[in-house]
Amino acid sequence: MFEDGIAVLDWLGIVAFTITGALVAARNQMDAVGFILLGTVTGIGGGTLRDLLLDVHPVLWVARPHYLAVCIGVSLLVFFTADRIHARMRLLLWADAIGLAVFATVGAERALGAGTSALVAVVMGVIAACFGGIIRDLLGEARSIIFTYEIYVTAALAAALVLVAAYHAGLPREVAVPAALLAGFGLRAGSLLFGWSLPHYRPRARPDE
Repeated sequence: MFEDGIAVLDWLGIVAFTITGALVAARNQMDAVGFILLGTVTGIGGGTLRDLLLDVHPVLWVARPHYLAVCIGVSLLVFFTADRIHARMRLLLWADAIGLAVFATVGAERALGAGTSALVAVVMGVIAACFGGIIRDLLGEARSIIFTYEIYVTAALAAALVLVAAYHAGLPREVAVPAALLAGFGLRAGSLLFGWSLPHYRPRARPDE
């Protein structure tokens, strides 16, 4: 039952991320191929990069081509329904928040399973959760999520940190995974509901100015 729940959340995350990529294609008035490119890169790009860096073969979508098929199918669906989806962007942001927490948690867990150090596992969790969106924004010429004030990458970092800390504390997976999911989703939810953000750098005037 626990594994089934994680699998459902994993799929929800992939679908949500794919939709956000396809919506960037809609904003740029791209053709169907462009929708597939941006949707697929966003949906499985982070996991692909994680597997390549960990030297895990075959990578995510080569081992499970149904991931790729779902990304393509969802992207094409958005091509024909983008206007309706735009009207539900708030709901999509919440699905994206779930996906962010799931990808960070699963990414860190898979890195630990590959025998990496705690630090590398945390980094891999962040990569799995965020780099699909970064590539999407780069290709779509949109302002990258890493330049926004709202909490996003930090939420992925929190999920990965909690998972790795729980793992090294010897907690069972049934405790570690939900705790990590709650940490990542909770921070992102706070950002969406209350506008949480971290203090950001502001240039200071020089004394002689």
